[in-house]
Amino acid sequence: MTDPGPPATSGQSRAPNIRDVAREAGVSYQTVSRVINGSPSIRPATRQKVLDAIDELGYRPNQAARALVTSRSRVIGVLLSDARSYGPSFTLQSIEVAARAKDYFVSTATIALPDPPSIRSALDHLMRQNIDGLVVIAPQTRVFDAIQQLSPDLPLVTLEASGRKDGHTIAIDQEQGARLATRHLIELGHTEIEHLAGPQDWIEAQTRMDGFLAEIRENDLGTRPPILGDWTADFGYYAGTQMLGRFDFTAVFASNDQMALGVLHAFRDAGLDVPGDVSVVGFDDVPDARHFWPPLTTVRQRFELLGARCVDMLLGQIEGDEQRYHELIAAELVVRGSTAPPPPHDPDRAFRRFR
Repeated sequence: MTDPGPPATSGQSRAPNIRDVAREAGVSYQTVSRVINGSPSIRPATRQKVLDAIDELGYRPNQAARALVTSRSRVIGVLLSDARSYGPSFTLQSIEVAARAKDYFVSTATIALPDPPSIRSALDHLMRQNIDGLVVIAPQTRVFDAIQQLSPDLPLVTLEASGRKDGHTIAIDQEQGARLATRHLIELGHTEIEHLAGPQDWIEAQTRMDGFLAEIRENDLGTRPPILGDWTADFGYYAGTQMLGRFDFTAVFASNDQMALGVLHAFRDAGLDVPGDVSVVGFDDVPDARHFWPPLTTVRQRFELLGARCVDMLLGQIEGDEQRYHELIAAELVVRGSTAPPPPHDPDRAFRRFR
């Protein structure tokens, strides 16, 4: 039973307790406890009176006492292997928002290294907190493989875009997003397109590259070896300066917005007009992308929806749903000012501008 708390004392400034709620609602404190803990035996009208009294008084249930009654901590564990990058950090934020809307807290453990000892240590840390379920956000397939080998005995959702369907998995469709970006450039008339990829030990980088190459092949265009980057604007700037050494392309699809920002900087320093001379597309739609110059055409990931669906999937397991799910959330293309049809063909283009 939820802790009834001490009796009210005249003139004492304190937080409201369960007896105050019962008095306000005109019911017993046992009824308030059953409402708080989700008992199905409460009449709807009575439940609403209690909820109204809770809102009116600003009462906050004792979480420790609730755990004793329900055998649940109402804490979701999140195992995270990279909190610095935009995708993982915003995914975590979206999960926290969705969890709080369901009256759950989130406890996070960051993996120091993507190896079994580090993963086991982080998982043990979360398990000691008696978490009700676990979410795994990691860029490398080997992290998910290690989690499966450890076989944590609790509800589990993994956020992976690798295409595996061996459990409860959810992700934004990275390959579909990359195909949208590439198709946009092709439909504008570009046939010579460079791809600046991310680190190849990242699942997202590999699947985005797969989407780019699939769209290129489907349209019978020549395949160029992707440039392997590291997600940073500094690398994008370096790659942009290297590309201009030959300048035999009219468009660049960068695997994230930060590398696209570096490419834009390199092209601007070289005196190029974007999109008049060359088009650039990114991926992620970071909040600043609309303020790049020019504003960046990019692929938007719907992190708010991802967080909400992830929490729903995990809570479904916690409530006893044993059916396995694999869900991909569609990405969206956001067209801004960094893309346009290619300039007229000029066989001496690189020579005229850079020699």
